[in-house]
Amino acid sequence: MQWCCFYICNLSITCFMAISKTTQNLDRIGVTASTLCAVHCALVPIFITALPLLGLEFLANEWVEISMIIVSAILGTLSLSLSYRKQHHKLLPFIVLIAGFLLIGTGHFSGLHKLEPILIPIGGIIVAAAHVVNWRLNRTCTHGHH
Repeated sequence: MQWCCFYICNLSITCFMAISKTTQNLDRIGVTASTLCAVHCALVPIFITALPLLGLEFLANEWVEISMIIVSAILGTLSLSLSYRKQHHKLLPFIVLIAGFLLIGTGHFSGLHKLEPILIPIGGIIVAAAHVVNWRLNRTCTHGHH
């Protein structure tokens, strides 16, 4: 009986560690992508006139921005979903993620052009924060083993 319990507990911890490593890596990529998106959205309006001189005019393309938003949304949804289902069962990371994407969406698609350079970078930072919250929740032990 003890061997069976030991085996199941070790298997459970091993599965937890594998999932934790996967979500940890997804969160790292998500923080990086969201931060790059925020930096991109903050700096492109400032340097838009210099971009063609540097051969970087593609960075001002709307499809680059939409692609970054889509990649960030996929990474966020995947990482937070895995963590929610397999580890922490907390909604806070999703709430933070949704708040960030609401700001990005409002800034990008509402027609409030004066607020766009403010709302989108703040939204990107909030999306990155959702990954940090998720990462911290994953670091807590959910199996009672310390």
